[in-house]
Parts: sequence; structure tokens; C-alpha cells
Amino acid sequence: MRRAFITGAAGFIGYHLSQALLDAGWQVTGYDALTDYYDVTLKTRRLELLARHAGFAFVEARLEDAPRLHAAMQAAAPQVVVHLAAQAGVRYSIDNPRAFVDANITGSFNLLEAAQSLKVGHVLMASTSSAYGANRELPFDEGQKTATPMSIYAATKLATEALAHAHAHIHAQPITMFRFFTVYGPWGRPDMALFKFATGIARGRPIDIYNHGQMWRDFTYVDDLIHCIRALIDLPPGGPESAVEGDSLSPVAPFRLVNIGNSQKILLEDFITAIEGELGRKAIRNDLPIQPGDLPATWADTGLLQRLTGTRPHTPLAEGVARYMRWFRGYYGL
Repeated sequence: MRRAFITGAAGFIGYHLSQALLDAGWQVTGYDALTDYYDVTLKTRRLELLARHAGFAFVEARLEDAPRLHAAMQAAAPQVVVHLAAQAGVRYSIDNPRAFVDANITGSFNLLEAAQSLKVGHVLMASTSSAYGANRELPFDEGQKTATPMSIYAATKLATEALAHAHAHIHAQPITMFRFFTVYGPWGRPDMALFKFATGIARGRPIDIYNHGQMWRDFTYVDDLIHCIRALIDLPPGGPESAVEGDSLSPVAPFRLVNIGNSQKILLEDFITAIEGELGRKAIRNDLPIQPGDLPATWADTGLLQRLTGTRPHTPLAEGVARYMRWFRGYYGL
């Protein structure tokens, strides 16, 4: 039986990945601090569903607690570690930057140290499309420079990428970093735009629309994302022999960066229109300027992902929003 250790297992993406691996017969140990950044009830409900599997174990603790993290990983004896836990939120990082340094940098360092000590076969770590910062060359590809982060959140994720690369080089630790592009779907976080827009429109309340709706995002449906992560699990980076055309494989380490996005640039206005269509009512708009730290546009070049795995996200926005809204109505009764 294959064994995985997943940080952030009670989170949106961590829940879906844990569920997929458990359904495929894996043994999964989840690790999560259950912080109150958003509704903890949503996290505990996800965990209740995972706990229905005999192959699931859970440890509640912080990444910053290095001894507890190491002990949990040692007990799990994983062949694969997927590090999804992080303090998220571009705007929240302006208000509480220390939380991002503690969880995203210190916590990730602790995980890398434990993985090296335990000789984990493949470590996969989540980064973000926000890493591309002030870069205006679209679509974003893994070879572009990322020296201009526009938020503390993005800066901590770039620091994590740098730490991971150094670790891979020093310890010959195979590491895959993936940059996610605006993931959405059932069990999504309440601080994300889809939840805020759906809740506001359903209840007839105004919704905040930044940059007057003139923002573009590469919306990635969660099931597609999980499918791609599962494919990458079995593709640990190695030496030059593991490279493909246009690879981001490091010349000095078993380290690779991979975009995971839908490879479509969707106008925020069209996203809102899709939600309005599902709810059968128009939004009451509160148009606002762009927020500090926000990127005006994201768009993933997924050529490398396609060449590595033979697959990429493909769910059309209208279909993904419809699936989310079916879950949203059932879970929240709206």
C-alpha cells in the first residue's frame, strides 16, 4: 500500500487530494492546524468525510512545531509528501504578514528538514500564480523571472521555492513545486471570490468587485487540479535524463516547477455572469479600485504540464461553476 503525508489535509485542496488518494487505495496521514482564518466547521466537516476511510489518519498541529511535525512524518513513514498547508490570502497578508512568514517560510523549512531526515522519495509543494508578480508577459511560463512579488503572500511563496531548490541541491531530494492558478470547486474556501459572489448574489446583498471587474483570472476546477497532482506524484525530477522539452528542471538539483492552470484568461465580469446565470438573479455591484497586492491578470502556460503528464485542466468555466453551485446550495441551503 502506498503511503502519503499531506499537510493542509483539512483544507480545500488537501481534502480533495486526500479523498482521491484514499479512493485509490493509498494510506494517507493528514496534518493540519485547523486555524480559524476561515470557518473551522468547514474544515472539520471535510475531516469527517475523510475519516470514513480506514486508511486515513490525522494529526492536528502546526507546521511551526518542528518536533511534532517530524514525529508525525516519522510515524507515517510516507513515500510521498504533498505540502499544501499555508497561510493563504493576498489581502490578509497585508494585515497580518507575520502569520505568513511563520507558516509559509518557517513551516515549510521544518517540513523540508523532516523530509530530508526521513529520506522521503518525492516531495511535492504548492506555490502560487502570484509568484509571477509584476510580470506582464502572458501567459505565464515557468521560465519567466519572478523577482517582483506584489504581496507578502507571494514573497513568502517565492521564499519557499528558493528554500526547496536549495534543499533539493544540497540533499539530492526530489522536489516538485506546482504553481496553482485560482482553484475553485465544491468545498472551496469562504474567503475566495466564488463563495463571496455566490453568497452575496443569493442573499441580495452587494458584492465588492475590484478594478471594476476588469481583472482576468485563469480559473482551475479542483478535480482537474487533483488529477494533475496525482500524475506528477509519479514523476519525481531527477537528473538530465528526466527532462522533457522546455523543462524547468534545475541544472543542479532534482527540482522542477510546474504551472497547473486551465490555460484560459477569463474576465472577472464573465465569472460573475456565470454565477448570476446559475442563481437566476443579478448581482448588486459595489465597484472598487484594484486592491494592493492583486495581479490584474493571471494566465497559465501549461505546455510543460502537458508534456510531462499528457494531461492538463480542461473543465469549462460554466460547467465548473454549475458543479460548485450544486454543492453550494446543498451545503448552505441557499
